[in-house]
Amino acid sequence: MDTSFSYRHLHYFWVVAREGGMARAADRLGMAVQTVSTQVRELERSLGVTLLKPVGRGLVLTEAGVAAMRQADLIFQLGEELPAMVHDAVSAPSVRLAVGISEGLPKLVVRRLLQPVMQEPHLRLLCHEDEFDDLLGDLALHRLDVVLADRPAAANPNLKVYSHALGTSPMAWYAPPGLAEAAQQDFPRSLAKVPVLLPTTHAAVRPRLDHWFERLGIKPHTVGEFEDSALLVTFGSSGMGVFAAAEWVHDELTTRFGVQRIGACEGVEERFYAIGTEKKVQHPLVQRLLPGKT
Repeated sequence: MDTSFSYRHLHYFWVVAREGGMARAADRLGMAVQTVSTQVRELERSLGVTLLKPVGRGLVLTEAGVAAMRQADLIFQLGEELPAMVHDAVSAPSVRLAVGISEGLPKLVVRRLLQPVMQEPHLRLLCHEDEFDDLLGDLALHRLDVVLADRPAAANPNLKVYSHALGTSPMAWYAPPGLAEAAQQDFPRSLAKVPVLLPTTHAAVRPRLDHWFERLGIKPHTVGEFEDSALLVTFGSSGMGVFAAAEWVHDELTTRFGVQRIGACEGVEERFYAIGTEKKVQHPLVQRLLPGKT
């Protein structure tokens, strides 16, 4: 990428464009009009395009000038925020942890997985949710410190990441009081009659649930499928259907969402992993997330 142009020249152009003329820009900058004009011409020369054209007594942006102004706005608005950001960093030091959350990972479980670091003084927790493969790419580029997921990373010679098992949780079926009584009658065969909500195939547990139904010879009365586990719980607790969830979060489901446990999903487990770029985890906060670490 050619960066032979001067950011100082770009700044003069930015001020001229915002002020709408050389004279007003010169007043703002405390410089001579000729000096400002020369700096802008230098920028145009280095870029090989005309950025400003005269209209009446003022100046307007050319098409190239509009594109340059768009980028200059981003650059210099960020620059204007820099002093405050630096001051905040000094006055309130923080410990940063950037966590990628796989779309298939139940949101209620995420809070439990992160519990070991939540009391860290000055913690600055950055959570980013995305598709599993995209998160692994961000991890490899060191945009993330760790990825929390419901599956380990597949072996890939071009992607040096390592999976650390965090634990497993048995699954159970839950429903709000209005559905619970019907679902409990002749459970689990009742799931062929009462409305059922399922995660989409984004979740690693979905094939295990499908196999569970096949093994028992049950065709569920599926009325909804959700990529987002939080939406699944929200719709389930509001009465749309019975749903499966990790028993790790049983207390929160029953107290916060007012649902009841219908019965076990025998043989089906949710599995949880922390994925990092080092076989031996270096980030001290990520180390706390792993079993047996303090």
